[in-house]
Amino acid sequence: MGGHLTSFILANSAENLPILAHQFGSSGPKVLILGGVHGDEIEGVWAAQGLLKSFMNSFPYELQLTLVPAFNIEGVLAKTRSNSRGVDLNRNLPTKDWSPEVKGPRYNPGPAALSEPENQGLVQFLDAQKPQFILSLHSWEPVLNVNGDCLAEAKCLAKHTGYKIDTDIGYPTPGCLGTYAGLERHWPTLTYEIERGLALQPILKIHVPAILDALKITAEIR
Repeated sequence: MGGHLTSFILANSAENLPILAHQFGSSGPKVLILGGVHGDEIEGVWAAQGLLKSFMNSFPYELQLTLVPAFNIEGVLAKTRSNSRGVDLNRNLPTKDWSPEVKGPRYNPGPAALSEPENQGLVQFLDAQKPQFILSLHSWEPVLNVNGDCLAEAKCLAKHTGYKIDTDIGYPTPGCLGTYAGLERHWPTLTYEIERGLALQPILKIHVPAILDALKITAEIR
């Protein structure tokens, strides 16, 4: 039996494209899964689409889960890290450590914290929902970056993937989701860095089942 699906527009992008979100489940802990925060990290979008297919076929979890497969819709379509304004959405959130300094063209934090409409919609959603677990799907060097109390899910993912678990990505990330949600608001946030360049089939065969297994733990412990 497929999961009951409710879709809505989380926000509109800088060029007014709709950012679609899909909700499954009506009871239990609140979970948010984001794909495509960086549009050139297609591996996370593929994983999110694989999850969407699985949830539509079956949603056996006591969770209220929201899935956003392509958060940075402009970047996904253009295959760029940033949105159409050249802003890195994962440096634009209003964290205590937000800085206007542009570390490089790929890390432009925007003219002000929360200047981008994508993040304005996300923050409004987060403040209203206060999720008990956030999973953000990226691609880089394989790592499970834990911000807040989500070690149980990380250990489950590591068991499936062999990825290392780390509380520090290894370089400063002012204005990022892990800091905004996981550290400053205590909404456990796991940034899942899938191996960059991994083909679609291994993502669907390894990483999607790993996430499905980790969600069982979320439903049990939160």
